[in-house]
Amino acid sequence: MSDKKEYRGSIHQQQKNLMLAWYDQLDRAANTGDPPTVSMMISGNCVELLEGFGAVPIYPEVNALQLAIRHQSLDPILAAEDLGYAADNCAYVKADIGCILKGITPTGGKLPTPTLILCNFVGCNTYLKWFEHTAKLQKAPLYVIDVPFMRADTPSRSDVEYVVKQLQETVKKLEQLTGRKFDHDRFRQAVECSSRSEELWSQIKHLARRSPSPFDAYFDAITLMGPLYVYRARPEGVEFFEAALAELQAKSDAGKGVYEQEHFRLVMEGPPPYPYFRTFRDMFAKWQACAVASTYSTVGGLWEFGFRHDPDKPFESVAMHMIAQNVTNRNFLQRYEQIRRYVEDWNADGVIIHFVKSCRLFSAGQGDMRDYFTKQLGVPTLYIESDLEDPRYFAEAQTKNRIDAFFEALEHAKATAPVRA
Repeated sequence: MSDKKEYRGSIHQQQKNLMLAWYDQLDRAANTGDPPTVSMMISGNCVELLEGFGAVPIYPEVNALQLAIRHQSLDPILAAEDLGYAADNCAYVKADIGCILKGITPTGGKLPTPTLILCNFVGCNTYLKWFEHTAKLQKAPLYVIDVPFMRADTPSRSDVEYVVKQLQETVKKLEQLTGRKFDHDRFRQAVECSSRSEELWSQIKHLARRSPSPFDAYFDAITLMGPLYVYRARPEGVEFFEAALAELQAKSDAGKGVYEQEHFRLVMEGPPPYPYFRTFRDMFAKWQACAVASTYSTVGGLWEFGFRHDPDKPFESVAMHMIAQNVTNRNFLQRYEQIRRYVEDWNADGVIIHFVKSCRLFSAGQGDMRDYFTKQLGVPTLYIESDLEDPRYFAEAQTKNRIDAFFEALEHAKATAPVRA
């Protein structure tokens, strides 16, 4: 079996073009002050609101991700540590702070000083301090949206109203900062675009329920997630997902999968180690193991189970998305249930849990998660550790050995399984 495979296709190139165009917009904003820009988090992002001002999002996480996948993350991480950030602080935070200090960007262009730093706080207390620090370093105004944690299966009406009021306050803040009047019609159109993008994205993710899956819902989903965050609320996003769905639908209808033969089907928990993204993927490609679902692809939104933005209730649906429709604001029992549905409905052979060493909030409890799936549900589960951003935490030989041992055990189990009548 070959350890090397070429993964890029036409969808990848379309995504690359869109993301480069986004960075060009940010570079123009840095040089001219137009368009307005808003720095915010991926989780529960309210990008639709920005469209009401013709503003462009800045995602520090995407910038950090791009640096890591281009093998440029260690320098800014070390710069942040020299400033006093601890070794076990979130590596995304350190990469972002280091980029600000050193003026590093993934494409070599400039990143603007944000018109507003909007901490759409969802699930992680690190975000608050992160954005406080970037606001101080960049001398930019900060506004925090306090998003209630998911305490039940659905948010209460009072929780939704609480977030809606803060979104309306954000509108007033942006009107003051930009000198522009909020365009309600453009906002509703953006919500409509989001609804269409989400429907297309959901259809794409449901294609992975087929055998073979026409795409890898972890590694290939990374390619699709960039446009989902930046362009979800714009016509360009709808067009991209229409093209992606058509291509993957045709591939699936022709019976083509990620590999010549799909040997294993997996559910992936946690983000990948971006500094070693290709190396990590090759470890699974060797075994013709395809991820048919992943929790990481739901960080920006959990749409495959039915939620859609509603242009008839734009503020309310944006608030609902921020509270309930992303994995980082959900409790562990809800995350267990999400993975269980993937295993059963997407017909998976096992679960891979990637523990991120510098992300304590998201990764804490994943040992219990492994025990739940292995001991209570009898699902083969592999637990591995590294980091999504810091290359110092990736032990290639050890990781490869553990992955190989896991698939050897799965292969043996398949070979010795009793034949069903």
